[in-house]
Amino acid sequence: MPTCCSCADLFQYETNRVIRIQSMNYGTLKWALHMLVLSYVGFALVIDKLYQRKESVISSVHTKVKGITEVTEQVAGAAEAKKLVRSVFDAADYTFPLQGNSFFVMTNFLKTQGQEQGLCPEYPTRRTLCSSDRGCRKGWTDPQSKGIQTGRCVVFKGNQKTCEVSAWCPIETTEDAPRPALLRSAENFTVLIKNNIDFPGHNYTTRNILPGLNTSCTFHKTLNPQCPIFRLGDIFRETGDNFSEVAVQGGIMGIEIYWDCNLDSWSHRCRPKYSFRRLDDKATTESLYPGYNFRYAKYYVENSVEKRTLIKVFGIRFDILVFGTGGKFDIIQLVVYIGSTLSYFGLATVFIDFIINTYSSAFCRARVYPCCKCCEPCAVNEYYYSKKCKSIVEPKPTLKYVSFVDEPYIRMIDRQLLGKSLQDVKGKKVPEQEEEQRQEAQALRPLHAGRTPGWCRCGRCRASALPRARRGPEELCCRRRPGPCLAASEPFRRLALSAPALRLQLLCREPLAPAPGPERLRRLALACCARWRFGRLAGHAVLPSCCRRAIRARFPQAGPPRGAPRPHEE
Repeated sequence: MPTCCSCADLFQYETNRVIRIQSMNYGTLKWALHMLVLSYVGFALVIDKLYQRKESVISSVHTKVKGITEVTEQVAGAAEAKKLVRSVFDAADYTFPLQGNSFFVMTNFLKTQGQEQGLCPEYPTRRTLCSSDRGCRKGWTDPQSKGIQTGRCVVFKGNQKTCEVSAWCPIETTEDAPRPALLRSAENFTVLIKNNIDFPGHNYTTRNILPGLNTSCTFHKTLNPQCPIFRLGDIFRETGDNFSEVAVQGGIMGIEIYWDCNLDSWSHRCRPKYSFRRLDDKATTESLYPGYNFRYAKYYVENSVEKRTLIKVFGIRFDILVFGTGGKFDIIQLVVYIGSTLSYFGLATVFIDFIINTYSSAFCRARVYPCCKCCEPCAVNEYYYSKKCKSIVEPKPTLKYVSFVDEPYIRMIDRQLLGKSLQDVKGKKVPEQEEEQRQEAQALRPLHAGRTPGWCRCGRCRASALPRARRGPEELCCRRRPGPCLAASEPFRRLALSAPALRLQLLCREPLAPAPGPERLRRLALACCARWRFGRLAGHAVLPSCCRRAIRARFPQAGPPRGAPRPHEE
């Protein structure tokens, strides 16, 4: 785009030029690709509902666990004998309040009863065993210890001695969780999940409990997928796990509620979809800290002494994960989607252009494919390519252009050979010239008799007066092969040798300028001849010797002739 030089240049419109190829093959390919893109765009628009404005769900969750079970446990009796005790556990015994969208169900436990503040030996471990008081440090604590050491080494049991600590006594024993789990029948417990959701941007609120819900239903993936009451054993069965095995040491289970709501009035649907996922490490035998457990205590007073029962609880934590989107028709989203997909139709143009550029006759010339029937479409593509593409060479300071009247193209020379005649330099053909550069040869005058140098083909060139080392660029004829001279043609005479025509050009440019002299007319004649033969490449063109000689003879320059010694050089 040219540089703006006036306000009128701002009110312009530029558009691309299009070449239409009348071809049954490429036309069919284009429409096939367009139909493929249109099918994909329409399919994605309908299936993914890309015409809707999406909004993430905001939710709240409330749960209720129900179920009763009988637990048989061993408790310490007289003389350290253990007895069996049966207890009934209801929801208040095996559920614990948690923060967030989670609930916990106890499935196994260990009890340490009758603990009170006092001094007692530590439970035997590698860190607590000792043989004398030197092995214990007074006031020392350890994160794994149950109390603060007193500095004494006392008998724990038999010949075992451990460091005495100030703690809740007796110390909790390190035992494995009971197997099978004490509350293994908890797989028959049920949980009711109440989930309220809201899409504030669409002003829509709903919940997962449908009107007229049968409260005796139980969730089933295919038979009753909308029931919000879940049996704990069925949840683990959906993930391929065994509830009885997980209940021994506990675990973490995720209940996923996915809302995919279509809020359009003509196809309204907003129902939850439930799925389940195990969130903890299933390989409990390989895990460093397997399962899920924690400790809590029940405090009481006996004989004016505060005591407690320490309980290590194993169980399953259920995390309820709610996510999803709600979509509603929005004209802006539809326009944006259509605008973004229009560029896909350009893939047909890119693909066809790739075929034209790749499978051209250049492949046949390069012997990529054997020259057989495949060369015929290559030749057609080469014709399309020549009509579609135009190559332009960037001008360089050392780049020169020459033209011969007996050749329909311009030659480009990328170097200056001062010691060699330009007439003998082959150069490189400039591809795809402007139409005005392709001048047909005119009827030329007969050859001018006289002595001509060996490199001349028209009979009107003369040897250069420059030294031999600098004579090369001057040795250039208007023809590549013998024939009529360009400088003797009628177009050349009217364009470059007509003084009235040259003065008229100068008058059009500078109406008030004084009458030009021969020097200025000579420069204008050289420029007109270069533009006539080279067009836009005139700035780097080299004129033949016969043309330059004819112009200088018609408009001689002031001072010594070209090649004569200057005064300061004599």
